[in-house]
Formats: sequence, structure tokens, C-alpha cells
Amino acid sequence: MLNGPAQPTRQRHVLILLLFLHTVNTYLDRVCISAAAGDIKTDLRLSDQMMGYVFGAFAVGYALFQIPAGWLSDRLGPRKVLAGVVLAWSLFTALTGAAWNLAGLLVVRFLFGVGEAGAFPGATRAFYTWLPVGERGLAQGLFHSGARAGAAVTLLTMPWLIGVLGWRWMFVTNGALGIAWALAWIWWFRDDPAQHRFTNAAELKHIQAGVKEDFVVSQRITFLQMATSPNMLLAMFQYVASNVTFFISFTWLLPYLQTRWGPEAVVWAPVPLVFGMAAQWTSGGLVTWLYRCGFRVGSRRAPAMGGFLLSTVGLILCVLAAPDSALAFVLCFGVAVFGVEMTISPSWAFCMDVGGERSGAVSGSMNMLGNLGAALSAILFPFFVSHVTLPTLGAKPGTADSFFVFAAGLNLLAALAWLGMNPGRKLGAAASTASQWIRAIAFALLIAGVVAALIYATFFLRKP
Repeated sequence: MLNGPAQPTRQRHVLILLLFLHTVNTYLDRVCISAAAGDIKTDLRLSDQMMGYVFGAFAVGYALFQIPAGWLSDRLGPRKVLAGVVLAWSLFTALTGAAWNLAGLLVVRFLFGVGEAGAFPGATRAFYTWLPVGERGLAQGLFHSGARAGAAVTLLTMPWLIGVLGWRWMFVTNGALGIAWALAWIWWFRDDPAQHRFTNAAELKHIQAGVKEDFVVSQRITFLQMATSPNMLLAMFQYVASNVTFFISFTWLLPYLQTRWGPEAVVWAPVPLVFGMAAQWTSGGLVTWLYRCGFRVGSRRAPAMGGFLLSTVGLILCVLAAPDSALAFVLCFGVAVFGVEMTISPSWAFCMDVGGERSGAVSGSMNMLGNLGAALSAILFPFFVSHVTLPTLGAKPGTADSFFVFAAGLNLLAALAWLGMNPGRKLGAAASTASQWIRAIAFALLIAGVVAALIYATFFLRKP
């Protein structure tokens, strides 16, 4: 109903809450396999490296379907798309409990990743329509903090649930939660806030006025031109760096703590996720505050660059932390996670800035590359631990020191990438159609090369 009191309603805040719960559910389903890793390895007779392939299979499926999912969100609207993808991945979450061997687990987790691919592009598209540009930074921070809350809750509660139900029924339980969210979403949400039953005229006016302040909302440019622009290529690279660092929290952190410092050390596994949640709130508030102070470009650039530099320091400290102290290591890794999490809100706000009505597909492009980095992280981490040493900082065998040095180098390059990213840069006159296609083909070949390398690492680099 659009007739109501003069004061604006707050239905866009309800949207933020509902999407916060959405991302909590997303990461409950995504991270619960880490808590079950030990039982799965025992029952299915898998090695650590094989579990790395399982973690990577999700990330590959998730990455490859980001752009199609984002395109569908732009074309069909986030109401239908989010309801559909949540139902799909909830089904494959439940089916994970039915896996009988490595091949079955790889297939189910890959399809689970395909289902989850629409989660964040769809939410970003919903935010674009419902939120004024000045409110997007804080909203993205709150939204993404739900992922960290969900992961932390998973690491704390899933071992207990596995003890009560077993690892197979734990996956079924988590799948049921996703179905409940999808039903609530399809009942409450509308793609156009003007069609929402609880939004009054004052709130609708506030939303529409704020959306008109968008950086590029009035531009008429093709998705090809946007996705292959220097702006977006740099955005995709820096998101790879953040995922390489952060994805360890969801996959190998708990097993690494247990292997290196003993079973009592796993109690510290949720700590970096709490750091990450605090960083999301901090960064989201900082992005919003800087924008309102008139620093339109700086509101995106400053939090992201500062975050990557802080993460670089935290990763180096992981290497220098006392080798007999799990807590010291976790606190240093928490600093690194805090840093990369500072980059998330400005990254997704940046996608809405340059994407406009194509925010779903543009954010999907960034998230696709980022999650190829996540797949690389899941597969490379145990390989670095077992086989890679580096002079000076990464010289200790049997530890992840060399991996942390590698990730620190990526984060430093990502901080520099933000110097070339500008949400206010006009894309319309950037390049000819032929140049755009050349860049698109080169980009596709690069992605194909990364995927081929992941497949090769998965099936042909196994230890005898």
C-alpha cells in the first residue's frame, strides 16, 4: 500500500535483515562440510588432498555459474531467482548426506556450488533497486557479516549436531532451513518496491531519489563493455586475492589447527570469523560515512586499500607467530581476515556503482573470478603445507607459512589495483566493439586456463 503516514516506512531495513539471514543460511550450508570433514574422511576413506578437491569442486561450480545467475537476476528479477536457487542448493545440501564415495561427493558439491551461484548476485540486484546509493555500503557490510556469523555458528554448533544426528543427517537438517527461508522470501519480497504491500509513498520517494544519485545509473552501455573494462578487470583481480586468503577460514583452518596444535586448538577456529564480522560492520559504516562526507570515490577506495594492506601485515605475522601457540597464530590470522573483510563492502558497492541495472551480472563477474581464487586456495593449501617452502619467511616444512607468504603477495598487489579502480569513471567511450571482443576472448581463455589447471591439479597431481 502506498497510502500511509508522512514518515517513511522502513521496509528496506526489513530487506537487509532478510538478506542477512539469507547469507547466514548460505554459509551454514557452505561451511558445515568443514565441521564434518573428519567423519567424512573416515567413512569414505578420503585423504586430506581428496578433501581439498571436494572443497574445490564447490568453488568451481559456484564460480562458473556466477555470470549466468547474475544475468538471470537482472532479467527475471531477484524474487524468482533467489527463491529458485535457495531451493536448489538446499536440495544438494541434503543430498551431500547421501554421498557414498569421492566421485559422488565431488558431483554433489559441484552442483551445490552451481545452486549457490545466484545467492550474492541476486541479493546485490535486490539492493540496487531498493537502496539509495548512500545506504549501500553499510547494507553490504551488514549483509556480508551474516556469512561470517553463519560460518562461526557452524563451527560452534555443527560438531554437536553431528554428535547427535551423525554427519549425514546434519546435512539434511541444514537443507530444511534453506527451504524455510525460500518460502518466506517469495511471500515477502517484491522486485519493485512500489509494488510492495508495506512500503508507503514517503519511503518510495526516498528510495527513488537516492537511486538517481547513482554513479552510472543513467549510462547506456553493454554488459560486454562493462565486464571487460579496466575498472572491472581490476575489480575481479582484487576479489581473487581476498578469496584466496579468506576461504581458508571455511575449509582448512579447523583441520590445520587440529593437525598442528592438537584437538584442543579447534576451539579457536571461529575467532577469525568474528574478526571478519566486525570488519564487515566497520567497513560498511566507513564506506557510508565517507560517501556522506563527499568522498565518493574515496569511500570505496580507502577502506579497500587499507584492508588489503592490513591483511598483508596479518599474514606475515602468521609466519612470525610463536610456533607452539595456536592462539597467537589464530589472532594473527584474525588480523589478516579483518583486513580482507574490510574490502568486501566497497567491492560489492563498487559493482552496483558501475553496474546499475546490470548489477547482478557485473557482481557475478567479480564473484566468479573471486571464487576461482577460492577453489585455487582450497586445492593449493594442503599442497603448500606438504611440498612448498620459501626462503626466509616460508622456510619451515610441514606448515602453511609458504602459503601465507604467497597470499600476502597477492593482497599487496590487490591494494595497488584499487589505485586504478574508479566508480565514477565513464565507460561509454572506452573502447571499440572489436577491442571489447578481443578482451572478452582473452578473458575467457584466461578463465579456461585456470579451470584446466584446477582440473589437472585435481586429477593428475595426486600423490602416489
